[in-house]
Parts: sequence; C-alpha cells; structure tokens
Amino acid sequence: MCLWGRGEGKDMEPKRILITRTDRLGDVVLSTPVIRFLREKYPEAYIAFMVRPENRDAVANNPDLDEVITYDKYGFQKSFWSTVKFAFGLRKKKFDTAIALHPTNRVHMMLFMAGIRTRIGYDRNMGRLLTKRVPHLKQKGDKHEVDYNFELLERAGFDTSKAGRLPYMVTTDNDRRLVDSVLKDSGVGESIIAVHAGASCPSKRWPSERFAAVADILSEKYRSDIVLVGGDETAEFSEQVLFKMKRKAADLTGMLLVGELAELLSRCRLFISNDSGPVHVAVAVGTPVIAIFGRKDPGLSPKRWGPLGEKDVVLHKDVGCEICLAHLCEKDFACLKAITVEEVVEAAGGILRRNYM
Repeated sequence: MCLWGRGEGKDMEPKRILITRTDRLGDVVLSTPVIRFLREKYPEAYIAFMVRPENRDAVANNPDLDEVITYDKYGFQKSFWSTVKFAFGLRKKKFDTAIALHPTNRVHMMLFMAGIRTRIGYDRNMGRLLTKRVPHLKQKGDKHEVDYNFELLERAGFDTSKAGRLPYMVTTDNDRRLVDSVLKDSGVGESIIAVHAGASCPSKRWPSERFAAVADILSEKYRSDIVLVGGDETAEFSEQVLFKMKRKAADLTGMLLVGELAELLSRCRLFISNDSGPVHVAVAVGTPVIAIFGRKDPGLSPKRWGPLGEKDVVLHKDVGCEICLAHLCEKDFACLKAITVEEVVEAAGGILRRNYM
C-alpha cells in the first residue's frame, strides 16, 4: 500500500524527509529509533532532523541523518516574524515529507508555510494544518514514548513491525579527548559510577541526602569513583549531594555538552538518576541505569518514560494518591521518599555484581 494513498511505486516514496522534535533532550534521544527506521526504509532519501539548539548534540553525529536543523524557539527565533522567516528557509530545502513527533502550533504552522507536500503529526495545536493527523493519546501513558512515535508512523501507513526500539547516540574523537582530559584533571579512574540528582520538577527529585548515602556506599563497596553530572540547572542539587557525601566525588555538573556527557556515561559502570533526559542518553550508549520515578500520573509514568535497556532498573512507588498534584504535592513527595537508600543500593548491587564482578 502506498504511504499516502495516491498511487503505487517508487515515484511516490519520500525523497527529502524532515523529522521535527522541539521539546527536551530525552524526547529527542527517544526519537532516534525513528531516524534509523526511516534510513533503513529509504536508504537513498535525504533525511533532516529539527531540534532546539541545546539538544543538537544528541543527533549531530547520527550516521543516519544528512542534516540537523536548529530552531531556537525560546531565543532569537521566538517572534512570529522570525518563525515565518524560518519557515521560508525550510521551503528552500524542498522537503516533500515532514513528520512532527511533538505537536506545537509553531511547528505545524512552519511545515505548512514551508510548502511540504506530506505533513504527518498529531491532531492538536493547529493540527488542521497537517495532511495526515492522528489522535494524540500520549497523556494516557498506555505505552512507551518510543512506541507512541512508531504508532504515529503506523497510522500514517508505515509498517514498523520490525523497527528497533532502542535509542542510540554516536560520540566523536573530540568528545573522547575532552572526557579523557576532564577525568584526568578530576582524578577519576576507570571504575566510574555517575549520579544525576537534578530534574525539571521537585516532584521528580529524590532527596539529595539519599543520593549522597548511596554514592558513599557504592563508592566504598565497589571501589568506584563517583561522578556528579547534569546541566547548569542541576548545579545546586549536585552541590547538595557533594556536601552531604563523606567520600570524595568529582562534580562535573555544567561542564559537559550532550555529546561529551554521552561519552562519559559510556565509560560508567552504572548511572543513577532521577527521571530526566540523561537517563535516555545513558541507555543510548549502553550504560546500565537505575531510574528513580515519583508522581502517579499515567502520562509521566515509567511505562511511558522508563529506560529501555535490558539491565536497567526502575524504582517507583504508589503511595495511594488518586490525583498527582506534582510540585503542589500535599504529602511532601511521599512517593519519592518511599524509595529507600537500601533499595537503590540493592538494585545497584544486582547490576554491578552481574556484569562486573
């Protein structure tokens, strides 16, 4: 069956494809299986991926892409006229197919103004400007985000039954040299456990003193160096962990770009993190993850956002809330506090003993 129902044969196959994902880091990383699927299906097509500037490194070295396009919707391209100008820049690239994995008014408007013949996406946020719309049901959390991405393609006519689900990232020689230098300067050896104590919302942040306790125990028991990572927004939480630890740790928070973070995580024995983008970066480079989840909200659940690696562990507790109030929690984030230091240490031990001892 032809993808758009307008005839059969290779003449109707897409030749210039634009994929858009303009939300956060984890969302971009979880979109990489779509990139690989489209490359395998259309090996001769020109495939581009549009992201926010801060997430460019997540796909900059992807071997299945011909181009990465950045759209700074919170910066210098924030205004309406900048968006129009950007759309006409896209028009010059002569894309024939666009796949909007994250629905926004601006993206849908730009794809329309760019004159892209086939525009696939969700039926929300000016979805009427698309040529192929599918219901947006992600808030139900019935499946993983990767599977929602492929469901969008399925409903548009693709057969994704044989598509791989694991995200992937590729690092560069420059990433490797930078990480070599940073680790050497920080006195970090070859046995590394990374910790990410930040998250976008208080309802996702496990207490810093518990991260510190876990880091101390694992550092001593498994003779590993602890490295704290994250973006600038994570700095205060890393500082809290560092202050509360009894053993030495290296704080690399705010020092690494996304590609460099991926390179660092690829060298780690284990990554322990709140629910956040770096979880999926770790999965993409094959590092085992312990992901700590709070909140009882289907759209934010581990079922939708959990790590996908075979060795990964998710810790998530239901403390009986009927409705999650997120950062307005009236139970002092009881779901997070129900996860104990001992449980994280036990999960870490299971991973480390099984794979490294």
